[in-house]
Order: sequence, then C-alpha cells, then structure tokens
Amino acid sequence: MSRKYLRSTSIVGGMTLFSRVLGLARDMVFSRFYGAGPVMDAFLVAFRIPNLGRRLFAEGAFSQAFVPVISEFRSTREHEEVRRLADGVTGTLGLALFVITLAGVLAAPVLVFVFAPGFADTPEQYDLTVAMLRLTFPYLFFISLTALAGGILNTYGRFGVPAFTPVLLNVVLIAFAIWIAPRMADPGIGLALGVFVAGLVQLLFQLPFLARIHVVPRPKWGWPHEGVRRIGRLMLPALFGSSVAQINILLDTLIASLLAAGSISWLYYSDRLMEFPLGVFGIALATVILPGLSKQHAEQRPELFSATLDWALRLVCLIGFPASIGLFVLAGPIVTTIFQYGEFTVLDARMASYSLTAYALGLLGFIFVKVLAPGYFARQDTRTPVRVGIIALLVNMGLNAAIVAPMVLLDLPAPHAGLALATSIAAFLNAFLLYRGLLHNGSLRPGAGWRPLLARFVFANLAMGAALWWMRGNLDVWLARGVTERTAWLSASILVGAAVYFATLWLTGFRARHLRA
Repeated sequence: MSRKYLRSTSIVGGMTLFSRVLGLARDMVFSRFYGAGPVMDAFLVAFRIPNLGRRLFAEGAFSQAFVPVISEFRSTREHEEVRRLADGVTGTLGLALFVITLAGVLAAPVLVFVFAPGFADTPEQYDLTVAMLRLTFPYLFFISLTALAGGILNTYGRFGVPAFTPVLLNVVLIAFAIWIAPRMADPGIGLALGVFVAGLVQLLFQLPFLARIHVVPRPKWGWPHEGVRRIGRLMLPALFGSSVAQINILLDTLIASLLAAGSISWLYYSDRLMEFPLGVFGIALATVILPGLSKQHAEQRPELFSATLDWALRLVCLIGFPASIGLFVLAGPIVTTIFQYGEFTVLDARMASYSLTAYALGLLGFIFVKVLAPGYFARQDTRTPVRVGIIALLVNMGLNAAIVAPMVLLDLPAPHAGLALATSIAAFLNAFLLYRGLLHNGSLRPGAGWRPLLARFVFANLAMGAALWWMRGNLDVWLARGVTERTAWLSASILVGAAVYFATLWLTGFRARHLRA
C-alpha cells in the first residue's frame, strides 16, 4: 500500500514540481518587470482576495468535503449514482459561485478597503486595485469548478491531470506579464486580465479528461440530493477550518499594507518560496492520501487508516525537516539568486530574505497541517479542524500584536518579518492540536520505531545545516556575484547539503523499511 501511495505522490509531486518551477519563473518575471512597488502591491492584493476564496472553496472546504463523499459513492454505489452526484454538485456549487462572484465584483471597493486599508491613503493605488479586483475576482468561479473536476479525477486515480493544471496558470500569467501588460496603458490591468484568462483555460483543460472516465458533469440544481446535502453540511465548518494558514496570510497582508511600501511584495515573494516545498511535497502527499483514507474509513479498516497516516508522517519528517532547515539557512542566497534583478533592488532582496527566514521556521508545521487534516476530513469530521483553526487564528492575531507592534514602535527594521514569524508559530500550534486530536480519538496509533527514527532525522539535519551554513557565507558576497555564479554556487550548496543529509542518515542506520509503520 505504501508503494502505491509513494508512486502516486511521486506523480503528483513531479507535476507540482513542474508547476512550481514555472511559478518561480513567473515570480522572476514579476520581480524583474514590476519590482516590489505600488503596482505590484496592488496586483497582489487584487489576486490574493479571490485566491483566498480559491483556498477556501476549491482546495479547502469543497475538496475536503467532496472527495470523501464521492469516494464513498464510488466504493458503495453504481456509476450512474456517481454521475448524478457530480451533476448535482456542479449545478449547486456553480450557482452559489456565480452569486458570490457577482457580489465580489460589485463590492470590489469595499473589499479593497477591508483587506488593504493602507491603500486608502493613496487614491491612485486604491482605484487601480479596485479595477484589477473586478477582473481577478471571476477567477474564483473558474478555479472552484476546476477543483471540482480535479476532485473527480483524483477519486478515479487520475492524479496527474489536476496536478498539471496549475502549470497553465503560470504559462498564461508569464505570457501576459511579458507580452501583453507592458503594451497596455496600465500594465496592472493587463496582469489582472491574465488571471481571468488563466482561470478559464484551466477549467476547459480538464473537461476532455472527465469525458474519458464518463463523468462530465451536466449542471443541475441538486440540493435535494442526499449526497449534495451532506457535502454542503461538511463544507460549512470546513470553510474556515481548512485554510487557517491562508486567512493568517491575508491578515498579514492587511497589516503589511500599513507598513513600509513594498512590505506586501516582500511577504509575497518569500511566501512563494516557502510554498514551493509545501506544494511539491506537502499538498501532493495530502492530495494522494485523502481518497485512500476516505475509502479505508468507508470500508471500516481502522488499522490500515492509522498505518497510512503513520507512514505519511514519517515521510513528512524525512523530506519536510531538511526542507525547512535548508530554506532557513539559505534564505538570503535563494532570494538573491532567484529575484534580485531588474526592478528588484538589493533592499528588496534583504527584506524578502528576512521574512523567508521566518516562514522557513514554520514550514514543517504547515506540511504537518496539510497531512493531518485529511485524517479528519476522510472521516467526514470537519468540525474538529474548525475548532483547532479558530484557536490557531486567535493565537496568530495575538502574536501579530505582540511581535509587530513593538517592532514598529521601536522603529526596528523589517517588521513584516514579525508577521511571518507569528504565522509560523500558529502553524505549529495548529499541527500539534490536530495530531493530539487524532491520537485521542484513536484514528492514529503511532507505529514502532519513532524514537530512533527522530534521533536519526535530528542528527542528519544538524549535519546538513552545518554544511549549508559553511557553504552560504556572507550575503554581501552573493549580492556582488553575477547570475551564473549565484546559480552555480546555490546549486552546489543544495547538492552538498542533500549529500550530507542522506549520507548521515545512512551512516546512522536509516533504511527505507523504517518509513513503513
């Protein structure tokens, strides 16, 4: 079973890696052409608002409510009943999304004021953000229906197509950023138009693959359907609980709009680098295990359910731990090598590296949340993650005040990094409470060998961190290097760090069999 999950995770991770590489290329284009100034800040706010909706409706509440139910239908009912469920969900969700999208477009001035109140002091930037949001908000409609299609495909084991689909977003945005936006009177409007087009392209791309498995939805009003009602009940609490990290980031955006110009962009670029390993590994692993856990729960196989979670947590420690250490130590070199060109200044590179360092501290917590949450959603329990999410969100808000406010009052540098640090601490709290809950309800029973395994991981990561610290050197040296030298030295550092890590694991006795519960 673990081989099957590992193979599926590799497929999703590989596709996601391709998408994330293109995402980094997209962000490099953004940084080179638009830097970290007012236009980029406006675009990021206009994109982040519907993107939050995407995390809530698409990747968040909807997917985590829809996949367990459709997996149960596929395991226990006829194919035609699965089709009727898909038809009803598509029609009901589509109508709700249309109403939400229309309301968002009409209320764009209010939304911008709520999520970026600092922009009100600069009328030109505020008006530009409003105009851009009216173009980007329909992205929520398209991408949520895309997530529905992806959930169906994942349930049928077609993981590659949904994982590849985000590649199209990056391709379209790169094309608009380079060739279309610069030719428009207002380049920001061109970027926003690219978001609209990208959402439509992603939805259309998945339809032929749905046709191959004979589940192309025919939208119908489906609220009377028992399965649709159950998904709706599961979605309501999950709307909040599944995407606490994204709500935290949005709150950070609100506060960052009140800080120095460029703070929103610095947080964005560092968050994108943190999201790279989170998406390639954490989200990929969570995507793969959710249908399996849902099936195991429906078939009443608690031992296999627990073993699947235990295996996933071991894999998180193997990959997520060194990813966190690597980002922490190499934050400055990574930001400099990838972004510090064109309009992205030396100051921008330094500021973004500070917030990336803070985000790196929480990367392991973010990944644990992604992997632990399916343990609840597969059992169709969306209430517990909500309670945990509320606690983490309140703690994050308190930490924002406790960390950022003194930094601003004392005029300390980089208060935006305090926002990232607060989000990281809240992520670990979220993960701890989810883990404790799974132990308490008996869904997770850790297998043998955890203590020596953790000892090996800690020792190997200390050795890797020391090697990376020695390779890194002073940030000023990186800033003085050219793109070729930066890339070569960063690549060498990563390869040396990986070699030290896996060699140390091997020498301490770690073998692949230790990942099995």
